[in-house]
Amino acid sequence: MVRQKPAKLPFPSSNLGATLLIIVATPIGNLKDISERARSALALCDCVLCEDTRHTGLLFQSLHISPPRMLSLHRFNEASREEEILSLLREEKNVALVSDAGMPGIADPGMALIARCHKEKLPVTAIPGPCAFATAFALSGALCDKMQFLGFLPKPKEELLVRLIEMYRYPGASAVYESPYRVKETIEHAVSVHPSWEIVLVRELTKIHEEVLRLPAQELRDRLQDRVMKGECTLVFLPCPDAPRPSNDQLMGEVASVRSQFSCSLKEAIEVVAKNHYLPQRELYQLSIGRSA
Repeated sequence: MVRQKPAKLPFPSSNLGATLLIIVATPIGNLKDISERARSALALCDCVLCEDTRHTGLLFQSLHISPPRMLSLHRFNEASREEEILSLLREEKNVALVSDAGMPGIADPGMALIARCHKEKLPVTAIPGPCAFATAFALSGALCDKMQFLGFLPKPKEELLVRLIEMYRYPGASAVYESPYRVKETIEHAVSVHPSWEIVLVRELTKIHEEVLRLPAQELRDRLQDRVMKGECTLVFLPCPDAPRPSNDQLMGEVASVRSQFSCSLKEAIEVVAKNHYLPQRELYQLSIGRSA
């Protein structure tokens, strides 16, 4: 393959400078989801940073582009590779950052490098594209205007249950990534939080065997019970209208505890407790005024 370079950058170079770090979203399954701008940027770059050089090499092969210099960038070498990459950018090399699938930095390596580039005043741009959690959220049919993405859930059982309870109390949808080896266990724990909690399981996005299941936690657990799960999974936990709310006595007790523990003002303590329980601060102010009257 002959390495082809476009005549100019596929973005406004006058605003970004002659050299930059280019964050490039890549397909999450179907290779036809690559954008023309992404293809142009990969054809242009002097170096590409990738989790697995073999995996990204196949992407270049499918695009009929001769790959540039490739450097692996993953969670085990991200810190040690930083200075080498910054040196390339200072040498006026265009560096593309990709992950194995989706948008780099979203539950994938790259965010520390991007932050360092901002600190060093080195230009950064992004070419948007596929992102598994955003696609899963769109497929979920969640009727809410609040949404949070929490990456991968913790593995220890106690931490997992705490996180699930926080998600259950959250007044919006929560999206997470989960391994096919752990997804049934995670749903089992969700059943223990509330068996009627609606969950959307999205599996093998954009691929031939794509699957979208929206069911109460208990029904979803039963549906998956005898199945061998394959492919990366995204779970969207929908808002629960009957999520338990602490009593007024419990809330005021927490406010008093925070004030005592951190020697802070009533206003600061109310901000902390309101944030922990996703409650309006004014509601806690009114409670505290009523108690002191």
